[in-house]
Amino acid sequence: MTPLPVQIDNLDFAYGPVSVLENASLSLGDHEFVSVVGPNGGGKTTLLKILLGLLEPTRGSVKIYGKNPVAGRKWIGYLPQHSNLDSKFPVTALDVVLMGRLGKTRSLGFYTKSDREVARETLARVGLEKLEKRPLASLSGGQCQRVLIARALVTEPKMLLLDEPTSSLDDYVERELYDLLQELNNELTIVVVSHDIGFVSRYVEKVICVNREVHVHPVSEISEDIIHDMYGEHVHIVRHDQEHDHG
Repeated sequence: MTPLPVQIDNLDFAYGPVSVLENASLSLGDHEFVSVVGPNGGGKTTLLKILLGLLEPTRGSVKIYGKNPVAGRKWIGYLPQHSNLDSKFPVTALDVVLMGRLGKTRSLGFYTKSDREVARETLARVGLEKLEKRPLASLSGGQCQRVLIARALVTEPKMLLLDEPTSSLDDYVERELYDLLQELNNELTIVVVSHDIGFVSRYVEKVICVNREVHVHPVSEISEDIIHDMYGEHVHIVRHDQEHDHG
């Protein structure tokens, strides 16, 4: 039996005395496209860091393609919420993508010809093949996010984790980025942390609701009651092309 991309069983996690996740169980199959939603401080980013092996649960088990998260990390491409890239730093789009090859290149400090070929192919994959020599500082917000997605993809992962990739983008650019993710989903399992449940509901198959506990719902089951239970009474779900109202 082929191991699942993600298998979590009875997981607890706490920062010292503060419990963040309790008795969480979750499984994801190949080529699933899911969104992780929940209030600030509810445990969304913590869950991603556990999947990456950056945090260790206090109880329970986590498997990434049948391995522990540290061993399974090589199959994950990750786009953090904050990239820590200074937009004024004099690097090109290709330079940024090549950074993703650092863990794979054989020659310390030098990129191989193969690294450069893979980086160029990956830029083309996200629609930026003509911008490889452009300075990062000259790119739009949406183009920068595509470069960072390419940096995650250049590691040749099986699964992509993205932590609020569209939080600073306008609606049109957000839609373009999710269209790209939908294309990539033909080859990859994709997990996206998002606050915009109404928007992502047209793309994802499941919504993983995280607020200390973890509950998985098909998109068709997401209701006002579920949203109120998770966020409180002042948040409303607005689907598809309606105006977003996050109260």
